[in-house]
Amino acid sequence: MPGLVMVGAGPGIGRSVAGRFAREGLPVALVSRTGGTLGLDGALGYAADCADEPALRGALDQAMDALGTPDAVVYNAAVIRPDSVAEATMSAQVDAWAVNVAGALVTAAHVVPAMAGRGGGSFIVTGGMPEPKAAYVSLSLGKAGVRTLVALLDQEYGPSGVHVATVTVAGPVAPGTDFDPGDIAEHYWRLHTQPRAHWDREILHSGRAGA
Repeated sequence: MPGLVMVGAGPGIGRSVAGRFAREGLPVALVSRTGGTLGLDGALGYAADCADEPALRGALDQAMDALGTPDAVVYNAAVIRPDSVAEATMSAQVDAWAVNVAGALVTAAHVVPAMAGRGGGSFIVTGGMPEPKAAYVSLSLGKAGVRTLVALLDQEYGPSGVHVATVTVAGPVAPGTDFDPGDIAEHYWRLHTQPRAHWDREILHSGRAGA
């Protein structure tokens, strides 16, 4: 039975989104560096570093062998660290870009054509930094990159029925705050279940009045 493949499965947004989809009866496969299942009953875990293309593709193959072509794929991996223009080195920027953008592109290249061939599905990326911040150069560049990637994927695969979107989180995620991961997870489910005539390409969670 097809379900959700979550790439970048951590204890915050990743666990909450996976749990939200699981509550609806969808099987869940989690891809992370550790290959853990985050304590989710019935979840499948696969190990891969999102910057390692062969490992990432291998983990996606394992997940698709188990679940089939997924109903939904969420790319939630990111390198989050403070860095300034003055501190920038090419190697550090390339390392961050590999996870923040290239991993999302490789994931999409590996699964979205099959979703399009089937005639539908959702590919959702966790975004952030609605405005760039000079104290977070690599993250600002990366989130701008995935926003563009979502637009390109929508152009290419939206007409085939694949809903490509981003949930842009405009603050630090923490339980019990305006950026509670459980609240944020609702956006992913809403995007996945939106009728095609009402597709959103981006939802901004600003933390104000649950938005």
